[in-house]
Amino acid sequence: MAVPHDEHERTYAFAEIALDQMRALSQPASPRNFEIWYHYATGYNPALNHSINQILQQKGLLSESELDQIFNTYVATSRIGDRIDSVNQRVLDEVRQVLETIDAAAGSASSYSESLADAHEELKVADNGDALHAVIERLVQGTKEMQLNNKKLEARLSASRQEIEELEQNLEAVRTESFTDPLTTLSNRKFFDQAFAKAIASANDKNVPLSLLMADIDHFKKFNDTYGHLTGDQVLRLVAISIKQNVKGQDIAARYGGEEFVIALPNTSLQSAITVSDHIRRAVMAKDLVKRSTGERLGRVTISIGAAILRPGDTAQSLIERADKCLYAAKRNGRNCAICEADPEADARASAAPAERVA
Repeated sequence: MAVPHDEHERTYAFAEIALDQMRALSQPASPRNFEIWYHYATGYNPALNHSINQILQQKGLLSESELDQIFNTYVATSRIGDRIDSVNQRVLDEVRQVLETIDAAAGSASSYSESLADAHEELKVADNGDALHAVIERLVQGTKEMQLNNKKLEARLSASRQEIEELEQNLEAVRTESFTDPLTTLSNRKFFDQAFAKAIASANDKNVPLSLLMADIDHFKKFNDTYGHLTGDQVLRLVAISIKQNVKGQDIAARYGGEEFVIALPNTSLQSAITVSDHIRRAVMAKDLVKRSTGERLGRVTISIGAAILRPGDTAQSLIERADKCLYAAKRNGRNCAICEADPEADARASAAPAERVA
């Protein structure tokens, strides 16, 4: 179907506004950024526009972590919602067609039942072989038609079952995607918040330890500014791989936002959590980073980690805040280290923390 000329003009105008916004804020014209600003230009998502305007009014610019948060909150979720709606509509269409097939089969069965009743009455009065033969022929023909209809119904139901199973798989894939950070393939913050709340409840019920690690890439903004956002994305994936290699099945690892990661460790003491954090830190530091586009060796990346353990009366927020303070202390203590709340540096450094986090 042809798109009206004025619709073409309108979409090009939105695209130009999006590009102008990225130029004005010195942002790279990446697909993510373009999609954010295109949505902003259309004005179809007032919540997205309000969030952007509020940040710009306060700071005059948008950080990478803020762009990530806006994309995941307002753009990615709406895309997933559209896909869920599409799958739901296909399920409804499939159910409607099955019901129509069943109705047709029910009509055939009713007609066949009437034919049997009529034949029964005709057999009572059949007084010669020809009349009897005619009744039997109609019964045989009706039975064949009924068998054919039953086969069609069986085939339709089988096809519908397969289709619905595929749609269920699609829904599960969409659900998984909605809980996954697309860049690192770790869980996203939405999933972590839900899973972490359950982990806290379980730890309290079973009276077992639960530790939390907050990790942040050292000097990530400088790295991004120096080598570009594509290389920055490569660093994020590298850290994510190192985390995956050092967590167990019950552990919950997620990209918490920007260059920050979080790992919940059920049934794990604080000392064991420090051991895990050290393994992750060493795994990151051991990888030699190479810029894919040029083959240039960029050296090594380091991370800082803070660790805290669940205490009686803790909420998810209070535990996260203590782990975050320890992370800040690790930054202040020279970076590329892990500090837990039992370390003297945790309280000493955190108490002197200024308003803005060290990178």
